[in-house]
Amino acid sequence: MPAGLRAQRAGPVFDSHLHVIDPRFPLVENQGYLPPPFTLADYLARARLLGVAGGAVVSGSFHGFDQSYLLAALAGLGAGWVGVTQVPASIADEEIARLARAGVRGLRFNMFRGRIDGVDELVSLATRAHAAGGWHPEIYANAAALAPHAGALQKLPAPLVIDHLGMTQAGLPVVLDLVSAGAKVKATGFGRVQLDVPRALESIARRDPAALIFGTDMPSTRARRPFEPGDMELVRQVLGDDLAGRVFWDNARAVYRL
Repeated sequence: MPAGLRAQRAGPVFDSHLHVIDPRFPLVENQGYLPPPFTLADYLARARLLGVAGGAVVSGSFHGFDQSYLLAALAGLGAGWVGVTQVPASIADEEIARLARAGVRGLRFNMFRGRIDGVDELVSLATRAHAAGGWHPEIYANAAALAPHAGALQKLPAPLVIDHLGMTQAGLPVVLDLVSAGAKVKATGFGRVQLDVPRALESIARRDPAALIFGTDMPSTRARRPFEPGDMELVRQVLGDDLAGRVFWDNARAVYRL
């Protein structure tokens, strides 16, 4: 087993945040960035060494609204794996239902690199996607920018999932308020956030032990530091074995309805 690629705990891991970048399918430049390939085979070769036995394939900005790569990945992975996708506001309810049958469980809103002037469209689409496919919303944003919209986000019909611990230290109070209202938080992207990761993990878990869900964020596109197995050990050290076990497996499987 290569050095540094060892599972950090006994028992299975659910990877709640991973990307597949397959050049066979359409990719879209985002602010001039186009990621290198990271195929399903590339991911599985690393993930199996970490004890990963299920997970959520998440659409990135570079996927646009393409669903072909996601459907192919889910078909290749099988039971215990789900998808989180991006769709246009014009998507038909029938298409949402079709994607749900294929294993899509969540709808992602990537708001990190743009202004957040309002969330009306997000709330409208998330509400419709929940009704048509049972999806919950996931949001990638600096949580500090969500403060003016926290009231609207708390009224969503399904619990909001917040990517990468909310990204910034200034956003942590907003994250905690949303957690108190039922939101879940991905313990992911430790090498891309601008906050005190141990403090954030501890604060969120104290607010709601069921809120944190672990993910690798592989291949960590545009992160200052990519995922490393030591991130898993950090979760265990901060939370202790029992709670870390829930964060690595049980919490996420409940969020994704598995």
